[in-house]
Amino acid sequence: MPVIFPIRRTAAAVLALSLAIAPVTFSGPAQAEGNVGAYLAGRQALFDSKYDKAAAYYTRALAGDSANPVLLENLTLSLLALGAVDRALPVAQQMEALGLRSQIAHMVALAGLIQDEDYQKILERDPDVNGVSPLVDGLAKGWALMGQGAVDEALKEFDLVGEGKGLRGFALYHKALARAMVGDHEGAEAMFAADDGKLTLMSRRAAMARAQSLSQMGRNSDALELLADVFGANFDPGLTDMADRLAAGETLPFTVTPTVRDGMAEVFFTIGSVLNGEAADDYALIYARTAVALRPDHIDGVLLSAALLDNLGQYELSDATYKLVPRSHPDYHAAELGRAEALRRAAKPDAAIEVLEQLARDFPTLPTVHSALGDLQRQEENYAKAAAAYDKALEFSETDSGSRWFLLYARGISNERLKDWSQAEKDFRAALDLNPNQPQVLNYLGYSMVEKRINLDEALGMIERAVSARPDSGYIVDSLGWVLYRLGRYGEAVEHMERAVELMPVDPIVNDHLGDVYWAVGRLREAEFQWSRALSFIKPDENNAEADPDRIRRKLEVGLDKVLAEEGAPPLKVANDDG
Repeated sequence: MPVIFPIRRTAAAVLALSLAIAPVTFSGPAQAEGNVGAYLAGRQALFDSKYDKAAAYYTRALAGDSANPVLLENLTLSLLALGAVDRALPVAQQMEALGLRSQIAHMVALAGLIQDEDYQKILERDPDVNGVSPLVDGLAKGWALMGQGAVDEALKEFDLVGEGKGLRGFALYHKALARAMVGDHEGAEAMFAADDGKLTLMSRRAAMARAQSLSQMGRNSDALELLADVFGANFDPGLTDMADRLAAGETLPFTVTPTVRDGMAEVFFTIGSVLNGEAADDYALIYARTAVALRPDHIDGVLLSAALLDNLGQYELSDATYKLVPRSHPDYHAAELGRAEALRRAAKPDAAIEVLEQLARDFPTLPTVHSALGDLQRQEENYAKAAAAYDKALEFSETDSGSRWFLLYARGISNERLKDWSQAEKDFRAALDLNPNQPQVLNYLGYSMVEKRINLDEALGMIERAVSARPDSGYIVDSLGWVLYRLGRYGEAVEHMERAVELMPVDPIVNDHLGDVYWAVGRLREAEFQWSRALSFIKPDENNAEADPDRIRRKLEVGLDKVLAEEGAPPLKVANDDG
């Protein structure tokens, strides 16, 4: 996935507002009574992001009301979200012929002109009539002028775009790409290097574009230094391939925007990337899809489209989109990682594991692959296989990697579930050596020691530090209340357990714990009420030893004291506190 850096927070909100699709104000849905059902079904399908079904229903509805603006708009949107620009184009052209104002239709019509490389018609479009947005229209005009060979005019147009509020970074980026496309790599490098290299940090692609320009200038060592500065040790296979070629003295081709049409595609991808996480996923999707329609080998656009479809719950479409990345591409591993996640979210864990296992064979030294496999195996409670995957991830990760603490933590969880406490504790403590104040690790290790009734004072200190870092985490606040309960400091435990229930009101474990604490301080009816609540929150198919429904029912029958006696556990004993 492409990474967006500082420009995301400084301009993304402005961009989202400037690009926002205005509410449709067309007259009304299909008027023919027989089409109402198709219209309603299409509207629901579009609301649910089921774009293939929405397109089918709206097509059916249009058969009886072919000029209806709402139907035309929604069909165009559905087809564009599917990536079917060729099918959306005649619908968009019909809307423009009817004089309808629709940002979606204008975007598709513009894409059609870009595909035809009809730069004169792009320049002739009236932004007040057929405009998409000031940013899109301005950047498209700049690239169209590049297509006509009017480089100086194009660069001036990019400067005009940059005068818009919050749009300077976007304009400078495309101006730099345009310079590089025509071989002015010195000019592009001057722009990338300005302002302490801020433009370079705009995205992964910006850094790669600058590295390629430096290589074109014979400055491979500077390109290597740039990649190391921007990405540190976090080189994925694509960056590793680039670095290896640079180190071997190869002159890298400029592939980010080698043609005007590719520059146009980059306009839509740039916007889609920035909107990702800042606007609705379906809105970012139409920009990513347009980028790929204009440039099918825009792999970052493919990955962004697939990830957005995953977010929208369209797992089959996401899976199919990830499959568009060829096996020979350096980012194939990223696509397969994404595909595995889509399969997992589609409740197909076995298929996801199969994808990751094959990926681990294809990329045996890539830590992220083994880590992803370990995470999935752990989620499926295959703890031995998870631990083995984390072993591999740790073997191939850099000792100074920022993710190493998490690998140790995750392996520690797996070993703890395998009842290998000795190894689990080593993993947790090693994770804390790397990240001493990490609240997840502090909480897990502290809570585990509480449950084992060992090192309770140390556990209390760890959990207090975790709560200080994450005061609104119900799980961590619950741990603090529970360690105080284990220490016999029942009165102190009440406040924290009540706070934990406020934070997680329907969690059975937290409610069960509060019941035990209430019982310990003599609030028996309240204890029984909390145990009953805990029972009501346990799902019938849930297997959780910490919220055992049979044990809770037994507490309701005979009380906590007798249950503890039956289990051979120490009786409740109040420490010297106010409990």
